[in-house]
Parts: sequence; C-alpha cells; structure tokens
Amino acid sequence: MILNKNWDNALKDEFEKGYFKDLMKKIEDEYSTEIIHPDKDEIFNAYKYTDLNEIKAVILGQDPYHGPGQAHGLSFSVKRDLKKLPPSLKNIYKELYNDLNVPICDHGELISWAKQGVFLLNTVLTVKEHKAASHAGIGWEVFTDKTIEIINENDKPVVFMLWGNDAGKKEALITSKRHLVLKAPHPSPLAAYRGFFGCGHFGKCNQFLRDNNITEIDWKLK
Repeated sequence: MILNKNWDNALKDEFEKGYFKDLMKKIEDEYSTEIIHPDKDEIFNAYKYTDLNEIKAVILGQDPYHGPGQAHGLSFSVKRDLKKLPPSLKNIYKELYNDLNVPICDHGELISWAKQGVFLLNTVLTVKEHKAASHAGIGWEVFTDKTIEIINENDKPVVFMLWGNDAGKKEALITSKRHLVLKAPHPSPLAAYRGFFGCGHFGKCNQFLRDNNITEIDWKLK
C-alpha cells in the first residue's frame, strides 16, 4: 500500500493480516462486477490528504455516499462539480454558519479541511451504487477501528467529532485523556434537529486547538 509514509508505517502490520487481504480481494472483485463508489483510486483519500502526524480533528462518517458522482473518499464531502449537495452536508454548513458565522458554501468539496488536518474518515470505505451500507461487515470496520486506535495513541491532542449513534460507539476506542471527544446526533434531516443543530462543535474544536497551542482550522471553504 502507498498512502503516505506515516500512514504506511503505522498500518504496515494491518496490511499483512488475512482479513485485510481478503477484503482487498473482495473489493477488487466487486469493482469488476458492480458499480462501486468512490472510484477505486479514491478509496483511501482520507489517508492521502491528511498525514497521521498532522491530524488535528477527526470527523467520522459511516459509509460513502452511494449516488453517482458523489463520494470521493472523504467523509461527508462530495466532488466540487456536483450541483446538488447531500442533505447532511447542507445541515453541516447550516451549523457551521450558526456556530462561527462561516458563509454557506455552494460546493461540497471538503479537501481544504483535510489539508489542514481534519481527518475525514468513514467507518466503511466503499459502497455499491444506490445500496447504502452494502459493504458494512466485510472487514472495513476492523481496518478503520485500527485507524482510530492509532490516532488515539498520537502524542498530539486531537478533537474527535462523532455524529450519530454509529460514530458515537467509537468513543470506546478513544482512551487517551489528551484528546477531546465531541458527540452529537447525525446531521441528516432525520436527526439534525435532535441536537446536531446548536452543538457548536466547530467552535469547540477551534477553542480546544487554541488551548493546546495548535493552529485552529479555517472552516471557510473557498
């Protein structure tokens, strides 16, 4: 695997495990017979855009968007040229505006966050088109749980933003007291009004970073 130097070093033992090899074979077979998202070369984009040693915050999603032309390997993010933004992302933008008065963006590409140290991880990294959670339970969760455990071991304080019940369960993997865990309902229209709106996570994240002498995130998208 070639993600980047620090991730490859941290995950090298995981790449050699039987479950991961079986997972990669299954994924390879699926791409040859089904329509799978994201594109094969974008599966590990979260790792490629955000180096392990540069992580300031983690935003944890579930599985990729399953519509055509949406997912590109970063949780909640869609490709810049997509005209219609997913409802969850619209709600994230609304909360960001209400929290920090950041203008609502007209595109959904969150790469600038990733490049600043926001690790945009899904617990499952692939999905069949129009079939949500279709790749749940095939091994991705083992890999991404290991990823969270590695970040937990990081000496530098990290903010974990866990939205929704599934993400919230990952709090059990975050054992170090140096990190900040923020939990809220999922930003989907079904749950956002139960406490995602008003959670203030973006401001709380930046305050924690400032308190630890870490450069805060510029959440404004260009």
